[in-house]
Amino acid sequence: MTQAPYYVILNANAGTANATGITPEALEQIFAAHGMSAIVDADTEAGMAARTERALASGAETIVAAGGDGTITALASALVGTDRKLAILPLGTVNALAKDLHVPLDLTDAVAALQTGEARRIDVGEVNGRIFLHKVVVGLIPSLAAGREKIRGRYDVSAKIGFMRYMFRRISRAKRMAVAIETDTGTRRVERVQALAVASNAYDEGLGQFFSRQSLDRGTLTLYVLKHFTVRDFFRLTTGMLFGNWQSDEALTMETVKSVTINAHKSLMNVMFDGEVMSLQTPLEFKIRPLALNVLVPPEGAEVLEGEQVA
Repeated sequence: MTQAPYYVILNANAGTANATGITPEALEQIFAAHGMSAIVDADTEAGMAARTERALASGAETIVAAGGDGTITALASALVGTDRKLAILPLGTVNALAKDLHVPLDLTDAVAALQTGEARRIDVGEVNGRIFLHKVVVGLIPSLAAGREKIRGRYDVSAKIGFMRYMFRRISRAKRMAVAIETDTGTRRVERVQALAVASNAYDEGLGQFFSRQSLDRGTLTLYVLKHFTVRDFFRLTTGMLFGNWQSDEALTMETVKSVTINAHKSLMNVMFDGEVMSLQTPLEFKIRPLALNVLVPPEGAEVLEGEQVA
């Protein structure tokens, strides 16, 4: 039996989509093979705002983001506070939210999972009125991410070696910055930091877990402050993440908050916003919006199977 149409916003330029060359016609065929009809919008020239308006006007109860984390965040921003469901077909490079929600990383499996998907509400973060789903990072990390953007789409060894050289050169030359931090408790402090991040909920600590979250509905933000970040710190923290003890690292402090304001002398700060580099006006005012986003996720009983599929 054919289900009501899904409206799919496809970003063919996302990491996996670009590498596999997925087309709108092929995606429609995958839906049809599972007895589902879908409207696939691949009109990248129209801009995300116009495409989102078309998706909302379509009447589809489930709007599907077929792309990377940037596409998902942009679409989620329009669905926050509504009953419309956001579904994910992970076609990006990192696919952070898809992994947190146990969405299969294989495209065909992800489409099939929509048939048995369950609606679930999750928290979202907000900074200066903009919605984020993972974290916002300021300091050294955005500059490293900017270097990564220069080799996006390149898979040759020389590009990877060049980025590693760039990364270690930036780390060795990085200077700390002074920031004022004020939390919802009313306390205000000034710290010199290498980088800091504000995450929606908290990242888990465990063997082999790299920035993964089991709980997305705690109703809190987590403030991570990196006091220094040398090349030695980089290797120590990376090893700590691999073995599941990174949260106790001497360079890092953590704090659970409902809201936090970050200020600096600069009127604009470069940030990594859910994986995308951009500039935001200071001060950066963060808050959590509990259970604001309705997402379609595989049922809990399917989690073990999905882990086997994507391993």
